[in-house]
Amino acid sequence: MNVSERLIAINDAEPWRRRLMLPAYQVSEAARYAQITTQTIRNWQKAEGGRSAALARRAKGAALSYLQLVEVAFVAVMRRLGVPLAEIKDTRDYVAQQLHSEYPFAQHRFLSDGQNILMELKAFEPTATPDKLVLVGRGGQLAWKEIIARKFAEFDYSEGLAIRWHVAGKDSPVVIDPQIAFGAPAVRGVPTWAVSGRRKAGESVEDIAQDFMIGEAEVRQALAFEAAGADRALQARKWTH
Repeated sequence: MNVSERLIAINDAEPWRRRLMLPAYQVSEAARYAQITTQTIRNWQKAEGGRSAALARRAKGAALSYLQLVEVAFVAVMRRLGVPLAEIKDTRDYVAQQLHSEYPFAQHRFLSDGQNILMELKAFEPTATPDKLVLVGRGGQLAWKEIIARKFAEFDYSEGLAIRWHVAGKDSPVVIDPQIAFGAPAVRGVPTWAVSGRRKAGESVEDIAQDFMIGEAEVRQALAFEAAGADRALQARKWTH
């Protein structure tokens, strides 16, 4: 049973899980959260040669679902590791077949299934250092275990599926959770855009904290996340060009 079928099967018990598949993020938003360019996301969507489109269910210009956003986050990491987009697509096709999954990069087995997905390079080259992995795909690219594992650590998993993203890191209260604020980045249920809007209107951090019933430190972290958006976009252009 693939991810879509499983989500539908359990929909009656946990209706919110259907939100994982609903279009909710514009390409520009996904690019900002994943620190990647909008063009890379569009290229990721396209089918090339014999490959299927990675975002086949997404019409041109339409929003991405939460699960598609998670996959884009991992695409961004692999691009920064220097893995060509075509290789990432090949890897995704392979993993999708192995896991029987529509969204393989959003599943924990992408990291944990060492036999089929990521294998230590020393299994092939005895002299290789243990921090190197083979990214399974045509030609076999190298990835760094620490970097990939760090990205996995940003997500909370349920039944092997990424259901919550600590988008600013585990030390930050900012999360993207389809169960909260319709999946917008939020701090204890308060969207970061709402906090930023109040601050831009001239309200003090103390007043904002009292109104939303969150801590002043949380207000500042929400503001920092919103302010960092432009910087993340600039870095994404540098990393992916």
